Amino acid sequence: MIKSLHADFNSVVKAGDIVAVIDPEPFKARRDQAASNLDMSKANVARARTDLAQRKRELDRVKSLVAQQFVSQNDVDVAATNSQAAEAQVNVAGAQVKQAEAALNAAELDLKYTVIRSPVNGIVVARNVEVGQTIAASFATPNLFMIALDLTKMQVDTNVSESDIGGIAEGKEATFTVDAYPGYQFAGTIRQVRLAPINVQNVVTYNVVVNVDNQDLRLKPGMTANVSIVVAQRDTVLKVPNAALRFTPPTAGQADRSILGGKPTKEKGAEQMAGAGRGATALSRTIWKQGPLGELESMQVQTGISDGLATEIVSEGLSEGALVVVGIERPKGDRSASDLPPGFGSGGQRGSSRNRGM
Repeated sequence: MIKSLHADFNSVVKAGDIVAVIDPEPFKARRDQAASNLDMSKANVARARTDLAQRKRELDRVKSLVAQQFVSQNDVDVAATNSQAAEAQVNVAGAQVKQAEAALNAAELDLKYTVIRSPVNGIVVARNVEVGQTIAASFATPNLFMIALDLTKMQVDTNVSESDIGGIAEGKEATFTVDAYPGYQFAGTIRQVRLAPINVQNVVTYNVVVNVDNQDLRLKPGMTANVSIVVAQRDTVLKVPNAALRFTPPTAGQADRSILGGKPTKEKGAEQMAGAGRGATALSRTIWKQGPLGELESMQVQTGISDGLATEIVSEGLSEGALVVVGIERPKGDRSASDLPPGFGSGGQRGSSRNRGM
């Protein structure tokens, strides 16, 4: 039973400080009982030694009488056996003393553990007990307090899918946001990529540990973080919307449809984020652009990295500001949501095709 508490939530503690006291009375009783058993064992040793001395005197007396043929040899053998038994009893009593000492040490240790002390310097994050509550240690040790070491230095445990773990390495930069501070990005550095897989419903992820400096104590333990890890970066690149790379031309019966186009932009800092699913190797892709008379013209381009919204164009032939096709728009009254690219509502409103840099 918890007798008293000396620390509460957010209490700053040092190693060795008392944080709680368990009722020591049952443990004191066990300690006193173990001390009594030790005294009894020592008394048994004294009695066994006294009996051994008596048995030795009897043996000596019988040995002197057998020379004068006053006793038989059998009496000598009996006296010798009694002397050996008494010596063995002394050894047994000595072992019982050691056993009683060990029991006393265990009882004193249990009594010492009734005073719960902080093992580290830190701050109490959680207190899981109240005064008067009974705690019992069975298969699992009860958690009385949760103490954080240093809240100015924290880490973010992330789950990175197996398809993206190949581009993650120690020392790379990472940014993340938390719901408590919308619009603010925290920065960190990858400290460890753990090898143990995490399998949840046949989805394999890996834990990536990100070190974060928390000098202002704005981050709290247990917050949910949305992490972005930069695995590749290109500056001053020409890029096109990903919708242009997914576009396929209409059939002959759909030639009267108007074209929705987007312009490739040249922006600084196009980045590939973890989870984008695009490598840094150049790939040959086909895009469609609008000809002089409004017809569709195909063009082969070499693509680079992608951030999930736009893709880098590394080949020549496509200039900044050129119109590329990102989708088609049905005539009014013959439009379905599946025919419109992302960003176009059911009313046929054109959206901007120029993507923002990351």
